[in-house]
Amino acid sequence: MDEKDAKIISLLMKNARIPKTKIAEELNVTETAIRKRISKLERDKIILGYKAVINYKTAGLSASLTGVDVEPDRLWEVIDRLKKIDEVKSIYLTTGDHMLMLEIVGKSVDDLSKIHEKISKLEGVKRICPAVILDVLK
Repeated sequence: MDEKDAKIISLLMKNARIPKTKIAEELNVTETAIRKRISKLERDKIILGYKAVINYKTAGLSASLTGVDVEPDRLWEVIDRLKKIDEVKSIYLTTGDHMLMLEIVGKSVDDLSKIHEKISKLEGVKRICPAVILDVLK
């Protein structure tokens, strides 16, 4: 990955819907070159996907950032199970207070509570620490 790839990633992180022609102008290259670079970044799993940033409150949804502590020898098994839960939107392997951090989106706080309960009962999960998102500020 070179400086142009880093600039492409930076622009896409600010606005995933930015036209490729605009990126090409910014980098002073052709749109075809940008398309090829983005395709390679996707193939190399540097760009994993594109998501809308949602204001959960305005959308009438509830969300949480949830720390999950797992028995070390069951980590990947738990991750595979979490990937199958539709409401789990993101899974991050982290250092710090928790092994995993999850972004969970539900229809209501009660819905989140049921999802948290389901996760806490997964074999290998030692503890969960949910923090309900009150508002999205950035």
